[in-house]
Amino acid sequence: MPRGKATRDKEKEKFSHEAMTHLDHLYRVALYLTKESNEAKDLVQETYSRALGSYKQFTPGSNMKAWLTTILCNFFFHDRNQKKKWLLVEDNFAEDEGPSDYWEQVPTETPGPETYVLLNELKGKITDVLNKIPEEFRLPIILVVMGDFSYAEAAEILSCPLGTIRSRISRGR
Repeated sequence: MPRGKATRDKEKEKFSHEAMTHLDHLYRVALYLTKESNEAKDLVQETYSRALGSYKQFTPGSNMKAWLTTILCNFFFHDRNQKKKWLLVEDNFAEDEGPSDYWEQVPTETPGPETYVLLNELKGKITDVLNKIPEEFRLPIILVVMGDFSYAEAAEILSCPLGTIRSRISRGR
């Protein structure tokens, strides 16, 4: 095997290993966006597929978590826009599916009985509030407040100015 190929393989393996450390974070963001476990898993899988395919574009030493989240968000919004173009008329007349079981799908630590009751009540309230917030305000809140990104990182991920992120978070809150 030529030396160049061995070096590239090691770089790709190192990149892959580092990227996998952000799996839980990406799944949580994907679940916030899709509200469905299987779609979130597909979104994360596509994110990793795209990231591995373009790992040479990643600058070592920069923020991989933000880079991967950017790929995830870009794919989600692009895919959603494509699906909107192909919606069937019957989809507009589907019955309401009832309350979302979104919070039941989020992995958590094993809580005690009191914590379980309080968490269920809190999850319902948080889900209701997040669903009432328009999407343009919801995503910055999810990235900064729940995803532990800085305002600058969220601005980079969403490809908008820092002031816009601050404004949207303020309005969303």
